[in-house]
Amino acid sequence: MNQSIIDTKIELVGEITAKLREAQSSVIVEYRGLTVAEVTQLRRQLRAEGIEFKVYKNSMTQRAADELGYGALAESLTGPNAIAFGSDAVAPSRILTKFAKKHKKLVVKGGVVEGKVVDTDTIKMLSDLPGRDGMIAMLLGCLQSPIRDFAYALKQIAEKQEQQ
Repeated sequence: MNQSIIDTKIELVGEITAKLREAQSSVIVEYRGLTVAEVTQLRRQLRAEGIEFKVYKNSMTQRAADELGYGALAESLTGPNAIAFGSDAVAPSRILTKFAKKHKKLVVKGGVVEGKVVDTDTIKMLSDLPGRDGMIAMLLGCLQSPIRDFAYALKQIAEKQEQQ
């Protein structure tokens, strides 16, 4: 094999390895049967959330996965696949699962979430969680609730003393 081809493949495996390592969540989907318009629509939705959606050869992806110790991904790497790389652990799962409900030809196959290989069921469970902004809002609501209750109690005490 030509040395330049080998160098190109090594570089590609390195790129995939880096993306798998850096992403909080990487979801593998099979896109067979989707029209160009549907794939474009999916890419737009993913891009809006800062998620990269790439198609790589399965053999190159498998080499990268093996390098990182994600050998269990091998069963997901059959057929025409694409990978969504996200900096949010939940966003790729949420968008792809929602899209797959409307477009039955998109099949969620598995992925890696925070360094752990996960199956389709785990990805579907993650898709039910709110996004990063939603989780922050929930946390702030929890933190704010005791303060609000305390302020309300103080107000009630002050009003009661004014009445006396």
